Amino acid sequence: MTVATASATATPQADRLAGASVRRLRTAGVYTLSVLVGIGLWQLLAMKYGSSLVASPQETLSAARELAADATLTNSIIASSRRILIGWGLGVLVGAPVGLLVGQIPIVRQLLEPYIEFFRFIPPVAFVTLAVVWLGIGESSKVVLIFYTAVFIVTLNTSAGVMAVSESKLRAAASLGASRRQILQGIVLPSTVPHIVTGARLAMGNSFLTIVSAEIVAAQVGLGSLIWTSRNYGRIDWVFVGIITLGILGFVFDRVLRVVASRVLRRYGVKL
Repeated sequence: MTVATASATATPQADRLAGASVRRLRTAGVYTLSVLVGIGLWQLLAMKYGSSLVASPQETLSAARELAADATLTNSIIASSRRILIGWGLGVLVGAPVGLLVGQIPIVRQLLEPYIEFFRFIPPVAFVTLAVVWLGIGESSKVVLIFYTAVFIVTLNTSAGVMAVSESKLRAAASLGASRRQILQGIVLPSTVPHIVTGARLAMGNSFLTIVSAEIVAAQVGLGSLIWTSRNYGRIDWVFVGIITLGILGFVFDRVLRVVASRVLRRYGVKL
């Protein structure tokens, strides 16, 4: 390869890297601007309605420092995160295989579909009292409620992905002598993985909705418990700390999930 050829090859690559850096900087700038505008609007609302109704950004930051000083905030984050990750993880581990079976095997779909369609319309908060009565106020009740939230979402998205696979692809693979396992690994999974990832992300969001109601009823520590306790003490600034922490935690969890999924599942053609 001559020097001129090497230079011509390197130039487009350098241009691509430069373009990627510019796009990242632009995205970071837009994110920063969006956050600053949001904080500005928040400050205006606090000035209009007063600290008894809307805690200002400065008051919320001071309250966060206060709660962090005695480890209340840290313990709440750890407790809620642990419950969410365990319940959500179990929901994905169970929901994805069940969704594959439901999508591929008609008799399994016919057996499970009535239960899936029945229970998925009952919100987890309706089972909070029963979960406490049956499982106590320990970790099990919260984890089971989050599992209940996640498993149906993952199952439905996975089964929808399986049933969306082109029938012509399946017939072509079968006519070429592919076994059921080869069809599953070579055709069904690559087409279904995007649906599984979408289901997992949706389930993560719903897990955050569930954890608040579960912790309000049956928890001494956790972000939901923190928000409820703050209400009882009339500490609006603590309530804002709990709400904002939930949002930040959810944002971080979703971004981590996207990064992990894009790297681990790249071989299936998933692009997040």
